[in-house]
Amino acid sequence: MKLPREKILKGSKNLKLIEPLFDQAEEALRSWKPLWTPFLSAPIREEALNIFHSLIDLDCYGDGGYPGAERQRILISRTNEKEPNTKELAPIKGLLITGNFLFDRATIKDFQMALINNGASREMIGDIWLNGDRGAQLVCDAETAVLLNNQTNLIRNVKINYELQEINNLKHPLKAIPKEIKTVEASTRLDAIASAGFGLSRAKIIKKIKEGKIRLNWESIKQSSRSLVKGDKVQLEGRGSLKVISIQVTKRERWRIILLRE
Repeated sequence: MKLPREKILKGSKNLKLIEPLFDQAEEALRSWKPLWTPFLSAPIREEALNIFHSLIDLDCYGDGGYPGAERQRILISRTNEKEPNTKELAPIKGLLITGNFLFDRATIKDFQMALINNGASREMIGDIWLNGDRGAQLVCDAETAVLLNNQTNLIRNVKINYELQEINNLKHPLKAIPKEIKTVEASTRLDAIASAGFGLSRAKIIKKIKEGKIRLNWESIKQSSRSLVKGDKVQLEGRGSLKVISIQVTKRERWRIILLRE
């Protein structure tokens, strides 16, 4: 069964990454067998889910191994293929990466490069989070977890070991309790609102924007002066996210802003 790709994908912001998912969707329709996509970044996942939810013949949902996971796999199946209210868990395992980083801190990018150097594919790696100075934890597809289990590598001069873990045995990253923040700002600039929402100085926010650690609606952004509107979401690496709930102008021509921090 062929899907009307050109019509559906018209105006897509992520055309090259979304289009291959249609091959899997068409295969799921032809074979009547549910199929899992590779791990998808948040913006790709959200766009794909919105597209597939609009198609009558398809059901889909995401699973990243734990609640709130950013990178997730999507299960694509024919409508009513599964019994109502039942969800199949993605074929995902956990990995524990151990090493002594007390005197030589490692970043998530360091662990990503080590995984790839050990033969892992980026598409089969989910979220990675640091485990203090003892290494990191992550989720990946089952085949990758088996491949890497008991392997070793070096991050600079620090030896690391991989150990397969069941998802339930991982210590998942802490999820912030949602908090409503009210602030009055002179502008609706990204740096001003992010400063108020994350409790950091504007200088630090601008620095993090330049470092690529802040995203707007899951997309990289380099403009600290970008104006935000209601519904925008701002993500700061390691500090959660902000959603703009409302923006209203005051009598003194300032901006009364309500944010939801998660």
